[in-house]
This record gives sequence, structure tokens and C-alpha cells, in this order.
Amino acid sequence: MRIVAEHLSYTYNERSPFETAALHDVTLTIEEGEFFGIIGHTGSGKSTFVQHLNGLIRLPASLKHAKKRKAKKGQPLPPAPVLKVGEFDLSDKKTDFRALRRHVGMVFQYPEYQLFAETVRDDVAFGLMNFSENKLTEEEIDGAVRAALEVVGLNFDELKEQSPFELSGGQKRRVAIAGVIVSRPEILILDEPAAGLDPLGKKEILELLHRLHREWCKTVVIVSHDMDEISENCTRAAVFSEGTVKYVLPPKELFRRTEELTALGLDVPLTAKLCAALKARGIDIDCDFTTEDFADKVLAYAASHPKKEGDA
Repeated sequence: MRIVAEHLSYTYNERSPFETAALHDVTLTIEEGEFFGIIGHTGSGKSTFVQHLNGLIRLPASLKHAKKRKAKKGQPLPPAPVLKVGEFDLSDKKTDFRALRRHVGMVFQYPEYQLFAETVRDDVAFGLMNFSENKLTEEEIDGAVRAALEVVGLNFDELKEQSPFELSGGQKRRVAIAGVIVSRPEILILDEPAAGLDPLGKKEILELLHRLHREWCKTVVIVSHDMDEISENCTRAAVFSEGTVKYVLPPKELFRRTEELTALGLDVPLTAKLCAALKARGIDIDCDFTTEDFADKVLAYAASHPKKEGDA
């Protein structure tokens, strides 16, 4: 499923003293099969954008009582917003948003705080039963829950009757993710998936997301403020700033724009900082800003430029 957004704008509390423009004329395409990153400082519009993708925030034209768009006095009518996720047209009143949400799974920041059921089995099964078109048997539910728990690295038989609130923090997060993927969405969207985790926990959760990308969900989209996370994992990334998209590039190209990103209040990966420091010393390392590629290129450079006696 391909995601296509054109001329997408959104304002919170419109026509009130608290009116705040969150998105302005956003145009962005995410191809099927990508591991896509969305970055930006707080308030840049990135979370508002992803909440449009499964209809948590609806386009005005899709609402039941939507009125015909009118131009402001003396101004032309702006282009109509377009938002399509696969075959779903999110600007159409007739779109089946319940069906859309079976295909687009959303994992919010700190998803473990959204656990609610008495048992792990019931918590994971909730989304499946909510989105299923047909009544499922207990055997079908157990089979789907088992598969979802196993793919996130948990044992169904050991945990199914346990309270999710008695689990470790890492287990809770995995259960929460299992509850989203149990319906086998084609697109999985995660807002700050590694937030609050220690380095080992971050490594494990990103490895899990790559496993889900390979085996479970065709497209993965992560919202993150961690530039190392983006450089190490994403095929491309979009940079949001003040409700607009500034760049959409592969990390190798994006993180060469150190000055532009800094001007937007963003950081760059550690590998990009090291490359810049080396370049200032006359050593130009051309890498994709992943740790592995950086290390390989530095070692290759060192091997081809052996230190001579008397060198500093």
C-alpha cells in the first residue's frame, strides 16, 4: 500500500482563540515496502501527519456533514487536499475507515501505558475482535494472538493468563505492539518506538521492527527525534518543520545537510559529526552514516594511508 498526501493542511481549534496551524500544504509520498522515518522538533507537525494516515484525524471532506469548499474573498480556491493509503481515499465520505484501520496499525509513544485488559491474551485479542469482519472462534483468536506474541518474542503459553500490568517494561511494550499487529496490518506506524528505553532496549526494539518489516508488515513508518535511529534504520526520511516538509531524502543524503538541519533545531547522527571532524583534518570519509559503514570506511582509509614515522 502506497501512501500519497498532497496539499494536506490541518488546524487545531479552528475559528477559536486557541487556533493553531499544525500542517500546511504537506505533500509526501511513502512507497510500499519502505522503512520510512519522520523527524522534526516538537510541534513540527509530524505526529499530526501520521494520525491522518489511519483516520484518527479526518480530512474535512470525509466528514458526514462536510460542506462544499469556498474560496476566501479575493483569493482563488486552494488545491483540494489528497490523502490516499493504497485503495483507500481518505477524503471520501464513503471510505470504510474501520477497514482502513485493519490495514494501518498505529503504535503510540509509550504504548505500554495503553494496556487495559485483565490478561495478556485478552489485551492482544481486543484489536483483532474489534476489526474482524466476521465472528471469530476462540481457536482462531488464540491462534492469531499466539502468532502475534511469538513474532514480538513472547511465549503465548507462559503469558496468556498473566496480567499485562505484572510484566516487565520491555514485555509490556512488546505486548502493546502485538495488540496492534495481531490484525496483520500492511502498514505499521510507530511514534517514538524506542522512547524511554536504555541502549540495549533500543537495540532490541529496532531489531524487532526490522523483523516485523521482513515477516509481518510491508511498510514501517517511525516518528523519531533520534537521528542515529533514523540513520541506522530508515530507507528515507522526511523532515517536518513548522507544519511543512522541508526534505525527503535517504539518510546518506539528508545528513550531509548539517547546517540546514541545525538551523531547523535538529541534530545529526554521531557518525555525521565524526565525518565532519575528520574532514576538518583533511580526511574525507564517504559513508552512509550507519555505524557499520562508518567503521568499515575508517578502517579502509587507515589501511590505505599507513601512518609514517614522525606523523603526529
